Amino acid sequence: MSDVWTLVAVVGGATILLKSAGPVFLGTRPLPSALDRVVMLLAPALLAAFVVTQVAGGDRELVLDTRAVGLAAAAAALLLRAPILVVVFAAAGSTALVRLLT
Repeated sequence: MSDVWTLVAVVGGATILLKSAGPVFLGTRPLPSALDRVVMLLAPALLAAFVVTQVAGGDRELVLDTRAVGLAAAAAALLLRAPILVVVFAAAGSTALVRLLT
């Protein structure tokens, strides 16, 4: 085994040990309510960060192009409480239409 694969195996093992330490040592105790509220908000915040990065991110610069139109259409459909399939088609359709017109 090469040095690189040894390092990959060591880092993988350390990751598994660190991730399993919390449930093993703290599994029987509930989280404090303040921490529980923060944990509940992490997934939506992370998803929003991924969406903004993919829509407005460029090569170390802010880029607003047709993807922003799709995001605006999806946001409008969500505000109107449309089903998720309608939200997806609104985003894809508006993005495709703007790309066709430009």
